[in-house]
Amino acid sequence: MESIEKQSAIAQDYLSRIAKEAEAKFDEHLPPVTDRPCRLHEAMRYSMFAGGKRLRPGLAKATFDMFGGTGDKIWLATSALEMLHTFSLIHDDLPCVDNDDYRRGKLTSHKKFGEATAVMAGDALCIQAFELMGRAGNAKAIEVLARLLGTYGMIGGEMTDIECEGKEVDLEIVDYIHYHKTAALIEASLLVGALLAGASESDMEIIRKYGRSIGLAFQIVDDILDIVSTTEELGKDAGSDIEKGKATYPSIVGLEKSRERAKELYEESIRVLDGLHYDTQILRAIAAFIITRVK
Repeated sequence: MESIEKQSAIAQDYLSRIAKEAEAKFDEHLPPVTDRPCRLHEAMRYSMFAGGKRLRPGLAKATFDMFGGTGDKIWLATSALEMLHTFSLIHDDLPCVDNDDYRRGKLTSHKKFGEATAVMAGDALCIQAFELMGRAGNAKAIEVLARLLGTYGMIGGEMTDIECEGKEVDLEIVDYIHYHKTAALIEASLLVGALLAGASESDMEIIRKYGRSIGLAFQIVDDILDIVSTTEELGKDAGSDIEKGKATYPSIVGLEKSRERAKELYEESIRVLDGLHYDTQILRAIAAFIITRVK
């Protein structure tokens, strides 16, 4: 079996390749800046092309290919997923939420374009995403995505995160926030790719469990990086979780136990994949990539 470092390198190569293909489609699927309202379209493109790992498009493409999906509809979904992720980041950075000045090493949308334009850019990306999902032609995929994005998913996690700032919370609440705020959209990305490829219900359940495990691991790693990394390394304000009194794993159990929990979730995700009778190499590699960010 290949080492976790080798697996991580495989994932990085894969995500880099998919990012290039996906970004070419972003350009096709976003309104051009020459169309009115020009400033709004510029703001949408600014945040969409600000960089990032393109993890969610990569996960959707991985499951689509693994389950034998064919055709170009997956690229509509990868653009939609990144639009939804970007919408969440724009709104998360606003002064009324986290009040962050930098994201991926660049000025946040509201610092570049003003608060009103940033709010509308986030709204427009969310709406554009569901237009693209409609064109992909799978009602179940739209339903799953909407649920995991809404009050029972990402937005519910964001709201709970805001409510818990500066308060003493237990690990159960932190798990709730992390699953809903971060893992839910990661899980949705996997499920959308699987649904568009026609995966079975039993295989979908395995993918769901895998997504939950790597999604939680991803956010725990982010919690750790906020403490051990610099602002330059992160591309955003380091130490902001502590400053804002955020509910995080290190704040509850400390750094070492947080690392141990992230590793447990990685191992759990690999065991879950053993139940699939498909080539799961890329999904295994992506799980390794997530965990090795703090090795």
